[in-house]
Amino acid sequence: MKQPADNERSILVVDDNPDFLNEVRLMLISNGIKEVTTLSASTELLDALECGGVAVLLMDWMMPGLTGADLLPVIIERFPHIPVIIMTAVNDLQTVVGCIKQGAFDYITKPIDVNRLLSCIAKAFQINELARQNRRLKEYLLGNNLLQPEIFSGIVTANPRMQAIFKIVETMGGTHHPVLISGETGVGKELIARAIHQSSGLRGAFVPLNVAGLDDMMFADTLFGHKKGAFTGAHEPREGLIAKAEGGTLFLDEIGDLGSDSQVKLLRLLQEHEYYRLGSDALIKSNARIIAASNRDFGSLMQQGVFRRDLYHRLRNHHIHIPPLRERGDDIPLLIEHFLRKAATESGRPVPALTREARNALEAYDYPGNVRELANLIQHAVACDNSGILNLADFPGIDVSDGSGPRQLRIFRDGSYRLQMNFPAFPSIGIIEQMIIEEAIRISEGNKSHAADLLGISRPTLNRKLAEGSIRSATGVQERM
Repeated sequence: MKQPADNERSILVVDDNPDFLNEVRLMLISNGIKEVTTLSASTELLDALECGGVAVLLMDWMMPGLTGADLLPVIIERFPHIPVIIMTAVNDLQTVVGCIKQGAFDYITKPIDVNRLLSCIAKAFQINELARQNRRLKEYLLGNNLLQPEIFSGIVTANPRMQAIFKIVETMGGTHHPVLISGETGVGKELIARAIHQSSGLRGAFVPLNVAGLDDMMFADTLFGHKKGAFTGAHEPREGLIAKAEGGTLFLDEIGDLGSDSQVKLLRLLQEHEYYRLGSDALIKSNARIIAASNRDFGSLMQQGVFRRDLYHRLRNHHIHIPPLRERGDDIPLLIEHFLRKAATESGRPVPALTREARNALEAYDYPGNVRELANLIQHAVACDNSGILNLADFPGIDVSDGSGPRQLRIFRDGSYRLQMNFPAFPSIGIIEQMIIEEAIRISEGNKSHAADLLGISRPTLNRKLAEGSIRSATGVQERM
């Protein structure tokens, strides 16, 4: 057979019916997919895949010689990077579930519906591209661009802003000055703090402490330790966490919740690099590096007099802000796959498949709890699942009816846009156009002239489309000239 070209969009179609193969080949070529190769002997498939160059595999389920059921487990094991779309004339639930549970990317029934086929292939190409991006990212991180790429191996990302943070972490690694990490709950502040510690070359330990809820006495005792008899119940002396972090890093999480008296003690530690244990007048020197993190707005806290301005500037010798997951939409598909594999490994079961509805909802959700929320959602779903296929109902924490799910236009700081849509049925061009116009008017706060500029059309054309589609202006925002 003629081997597929080594192309990112090459397709191999396997079926024992030559007429069907020719029909599918012409169908794909006529729709712009030029690299299409066919194979009628299933016994030759594995050798063909060994030659490389196959981006997507379309394979019949019922074939003489080796069936799809025989081949699929072997393909998944030996060629996990190739999405396999099963073609079958048997349209029963048991067969479909069996294909998916064995690792098939998708399935289509005969006779082939061209729109369904093209949709499956487009999704497979998209998954391939995400995998290539992930591989390129790993090569970048493990290449010469980073001095210590291994310290970021626990952070799954393909986002340029996160990659920039990695480089910042390395530049501050050798300074040993305090670092303040800001970001919403669940974005991974402690992971970045650990990376800073690892990049610093410090031989001491990384010691974390969440200060939220600690009163002044508890904070001082936990951080500095106490002398025997310092207070009722202090029957034995105890060293604090700052001593355990000697020669290493002390990570103070939720620093924005620290009480006023405790702030004074921490400020002295930062200024003088020394402290007293409770009940002791012996001064102890410290060379532990301090990294603090918070999800609070320090500008507001300082304005209210809740947080000391001098302490803030001491901590903010270096500053890293971690963007929320909703601003890192390119990371969501990668994180979904990562947490699916992780949860499956931890529970000792195969990686479950996601239905389209569930995947679309997961990718469209805003995640107020960020990466931690996504991880918890998937971990819970995998732990409770017995079917091997996760549906939207397996993710009760996702509400796709509040505007964060069905459709949205995400705007990133670099000026790029990410459009995500979920519809109960395939939408018409008119529906898509209406949605885009509504979003443009909403973003423009009802200013039609600005909306027309965003859309690249004239103001009269916008007015005509509004009239034709009976589109509401800015979904309730008052129109402005």
